[in-house]
Amino acid sequence: MPQSYDVIVIGAGIVGCMIARALSRYRLDILLIDREADVCMGSSASNTAIIHAGYDAVPGTLKAAMNVAGNAMWGAVADDLHIHFDRCGDYVVAVGPDQVPKLDTLMERGRRNGVPGMALLSADEMRRREPLLNPEVSGALWASTGGIVDPFGATVAAAENAVMNGVTLLLETACEGLIRDGSRIVGVQTNRGEFGCRWVVNSAGLYADEVMHRAGVRPDFRITPRRGEYYILDKAAIRLNSVMFPVPDAHSKGILVTTTTHGNVIVGPNSHDVADKEDRAVTRAGLDEVAQGARKLIPSLDLRQVIATFAGLRATGNAPCETPGVDYRPDYVIEVPAGVQGLVNLGGIESPGLASSPAIARRVVDLMRDAGERLEERRDWNPVRLGRPCFREMTEAERERLVRIDPRYGRIVCRCEYVTEGEILAAIHAPIPARTYDAIKRRTWCGTGRCQGAFDTPRVAELLAQELGIPMTAVSKKGPGSELLARRTKDVDA
Repeated sequence: MPQSYDVIVIGAGIVGCMIARALSRYRLDILLIDREADVCMGSSASNTAIIHAGYDAVPGTLKAAMNVAGNAMWGAVADDLHIHFDRCGDYVVAVGPDQVPKLDTLMERGRRNGVPGMALLSADEMRRREPLLNPEVSGALWASTGGIVDPFGATVAAAENAVMNGVTLLLETACEGLIRDGSRIVGVQTNRGEFGCRWVVNSAGLYADEVMHRAGVRPDFRITPRRGEYYILDKAAIRLNSVMFPVPDAHSKGILVTTTTHGNVIVGPNSHDVADKEDRAVTRAGLDEVAQGARKLIPSLDLRQVIATFAGLRATGNAPCETPGVDYRPDYVIEVPAGVQGLVNLGGIESPGLASSPAIARRVVDLMRDAGERLEERRDWNPVRLGRPCFREMTEAERERLVRIDPRYGRIVCRCEYVTEGEILAAIHAPIPARTYDAIKRRTWCGTGRCQGAFDTPRVAELLAQELGIPMTAVSKKGPGSELLARRTKDVDA
C-alpha cells in the first residue's frame, strides 16, 4: 500500500470533523476523507442549525444521551473554535387547548433525559415574549439550554483545527471499498488509490449503510433519506428572538420558525422519505406545506420576503434502541461491532446530530480506548482555532485599524453581507483552502444576502482564479461539473 495511517475517518460532515479533531489530541496519524470538493457538503450543510436541548429524544436511547451530553459541550467548543453560538433557548409552542397535554409529556421526557432549565409557560407569557406568535397560542415549553450555531462555520472550524493538529484531509476522495485481512479491516479503497490503516471510522452520513455492508456488519441496516425543505427570509423583513417548534408528531419535530446566528429567519422543514440519496429537490407542493405549517406559529409571515429556498436530507436509519425496555426506532448506531476488528461504526445520525456531534466524537474516542487502542495524549495538541476577521461585525475603529494593516479589507465585494476582498482571500489561503464559490460562501457568508450573489459572483470568481492559478472557466460553484463559466464571450467557433 502506498501510504498507511493509524485511523481513517470517512466523511467530513460535522460528526466526522468533530471526530477527527477529537482524535488529533492523541499520537495518531489520521486521514479524513470526503468525496466532495469541500467539507460540510452533505446533511451538515442543509439543516436548521439548532443545538437541541434534548427533551424530544426518547429516554433510554443513545440519541437522547448524545443530545444532552453534546448540548452541554457546545459552549466550550464554540469558545475554542471561535464560532458563532448563541444559547438563546427554544420553545415548543402549543396552539389550541388540545396540544397543552403534549407539553407535559415533553417536559417529563426532558426531565428523564436530564435536561436542565425547562419551564412551562402560559399563553400570556408567550405572547409577551414573542408578539408575532399565533394569538391562539395556549402555552409553551421553554428550554433555556437550546441554542443556534452556524453549522458551516462549526464544521469548517473543527476540520481546520484537526488539520492544524496534524490530520491529513483529502477531498474529492470517495470510499469505494474496504480492505480486509481476515476479520480485520486494514485499509480503504478510494478513487485516489488505496490507503492502509489500523482503524476505520465510518462517519459517512447518508452512505453509512453502504460502508457497513462493505465491512460485513449490520446487513439489515438501511439509511432512508428524509428530505426537508426550507425558506430563508430577508433579515430586514422579520426578527425573532429564539427558536420556535410546533408540538411534534410521531414523524418529526414539525415545521418550525427560528432565528439564526446570521440574523435571518429560517422556516421549515417538512419531512418526506425519498429513494434517492442525492434528491435535494425543492418542490412547489413541499414549499406550500412548509408555508402552511409555519403560519400556524407566525400567521404574519410574508413570503414575499423570501430570499432563498433549499432542501436537505436527513440520514434516517432503522436500528432499534438496544436499551432493554425501550421500544423505539430508529436510534443512533455508534459501536465497535463484534466480529470485525478495526472499525468504529456510526449510522442513522439524523437530527439532533449537529447538537450531538461533540459527544459522539468523545464516545468514539472512548470506544477505541475500550477496544484496546493505546491513546497517548500529545503535549503540543492545541484545541484553539482562531477566527479570521469578520468586517461586518467590527466597530468603525476596528475596521480602520484593519484596513491600515491590509487595504484589501477596505474593498467590499458582497454589499448585502458586507464581505470584503480581504476576507475572501483569507478564506482561500486558510488551513483548508476555499476553492469554490460555495466554499467562500460557507466561510464568509458572501452571496447569502438579498441579491443572492448577483453582485459579488464575478469578483469572487476573479479572485479564485487569480489566487488558485486557474483559468476563469475552471472556477466552479461546488466542485467539478459546476463550473460557473463555459468560455470567454468572444471565443466562438466560426
